[in-house]
Amino acid sequence: MRTAQLTRPAPSSGASGAAAAAAHWTVGEITVHRIDEIPLPPPTGPWLLPAATADVVAGHDWLQPDFAGTDGVLRLDSHSFALVVDGLRVLVDTGIGNGKTRENPAWHNLRTDYLARLAAAGFTPENVDLVVLTHLHTDHVGWNTRQAGGAWVPTFPNARYLTARTEYDFWAAYDMDEARRGMFRDSVLPVAEAGLLDLIDVPDEGIDVAGGLRLIPAPGHTPGHVAVEVRSAGATALVTGDCIHHPVQLAHPEIGSCVDIDPVQAEATRRRLLARLAGTGALVLGTHFPSPTAGRVVGDGDAYRLEAVTGHAGPGAV
Repeated sequence: MRTAQLTRPAPSSGASGAAAAAAHWTVGEITVHRIDEIPLPPPTGPWLLPAATADVVAGHDWLQPDFAGTDGVLRLDSHSFALVVDGLRVLVDTGIGNGKTRENPAWHNLRTDYLARLAAAGFTPENVDLVVLTHLHTDHVGWNTRQAGGAWVPTFPNARYLTARTEYDFWAAYDMDEARRGMFRDSVLPVAEAGLLDLIDVPDEGIDVAGGLRLIPAPGHTPGHVAVEVRSAGATALVTGDCIHHPVQLAHPEIGSCVDIDPVQAEATRRRLLARLAGTGALVLGTHFPSPTAGRVVGDGDAYRLEAVTGHAGPGAV
């Protein structure tokens, strides 16, 4: 997502309480941990998905109380997912990050305990092996780096950072405004300059990047956006990134984000993925879905709804 002029959320709670409440889900023999960063402020929903009006939201009782308030305002979060696959500790997306200059007040100069929450789940900056970036927007790459000695350095120095070649090449040729150039300078280029960034060619059928971990093309929000599929012991989960921002888009796949690069393609991607997931029992893990964050896609008239699946609290297997 790009920046919006939104109010700043309240500071996060202490690391120990937050870590104890962290949710995780089991996908076959794999445990997927949600690593919380911050809840996004209430104005995010009307700005990001302007067609998801209070009247539209009110037409779907299943969105309340978890995914929307009684006032029809959508709830959204910023978090990552961490898991171990094929012996590799993997982080999917890295949120907004701490101490970064951002136009959006809700994202500017954050001071969260994200790394402590990550460590409580068994993932430290030194032991993460793979960072998968669904796309290169500000709120998905922020913890790629942290400040050390007055410079921005890779947070995960022993990891390979993966993103689609199409995604990187698009932004490399894009006439970016200063805010986006600043984000690339502090959160993307230091990783590339350290030799840790791998650009992946993602074919239409997707590509395996580790045993049980597959990148699925999901373009539209950005040209090289990918969703992340996890498979183990006959079970499947899909991490959405921003191809689906909020469960209201299951009921209305035509509702797009105000920052979709190609709204027509973004809608086509949503419809394709939802049709593929519906009725299969696959777990959907929304990168911006508020708690309970996960669910299964089921048919609902001409569209779909999310049958929520609450994660387990406390530490899970790593």
